[in-house]
Amino acid sequence: MLLVGDQHARGWRFALSTLANGLPFVFIIAPLLSFVVYSFFWVEGGQMHFDLTLRNYTRFFTDAIFVPVLCQTCLLCLMVSVFAVLLGYPVAFLLATLSARRKYMLLMLVLVPLLMSYIIKIYAIRSILGGNGFLNRFLLWAQLIDQPLTIFVFNLNAVLLTLTMLLIPFAILPIFLSLERIPKSLIEASIDLGASNWQTFCRVILPLSLPGVVTAASFVFVLAIGDFLTPQMVGGPSGFTFGRIIYSQFGSAFNWPFGAALSVILALVMIVVIALGNRFERRT
Repeated sequence: MLLVGDQHARGWRFALSTLANGLPFVFIIAPLLSFVVYSFFWVEGGQMHFDLTLRNYTRFFTDAIFVPVLCQTCLLCLMVSVFAVLLGYPVAFLLATLSARRKYMLLMLVLVPLLMSYIIKIYAIRSILGGNGFLNRFLLWAQLIDQPLTIFVFNLNAVLLTLTMLLIPFAILPIFLSLERIPKSLIEASIDLGASNWQTFCRVILPLSLPGVVTAASFVFVLAIGDFLTPQMVGGPSGFTFGRIIYSQFGSAFNWPFGAALSVILALVMIVVIALGNRFERRT
């Protein structure tokens, strides 16, 4: 009976282990591998050809459009990461200084926008930044401008502002968790040794919270560079990003192999950013 029970337990452990490892493979690794394989096919005249070739990658590097758009998108997402961290750090720091009950109540309020529909949030931001939006109407009412501003809608500025506002909660949470892990005894020791609040922040709190800052910046960058919906809705003709190019290849152009090749290149950029962030975090 004992031997049968051990075999039954091992069978359950094997089944659970297979399920735990099989689900990520089926839903994550297998689709990524299919994209890699698909990127070596090619389309001509609306006809799919399944012989392997590098023409999709050659087109990416030789065409005058794709590399500059990728570089522009990377720069845009880097600015989004910087702004999200600069705006999110004070909020995370304020939350970390509160008492336990107030701290987590306010943290839940900060994370509430993540439960809302992504499209609804974009429309809400458009209603604020648009030509007839709240911001322009307030500036006109205050007589600070003579006509509505158009620099915050249907261009890269609109994409930058919208992505920053949408992704700030993703920057606040890692920074908050990093600040929470700082031992209070270190802060008390710094104060006892005569350091001012500013010196304690610069020499103790900020260096120890840098891993959370790096994680937040990497997280925001990866989310921003893969977003195609926000540039589509607020970017307009001049707010073209790499994500919109990939979307167009799978949509109107119906060139799935080239879209898969662009997706592989974008995934490599994300992997490099995550690897650099992890390396910097380990060094800090």
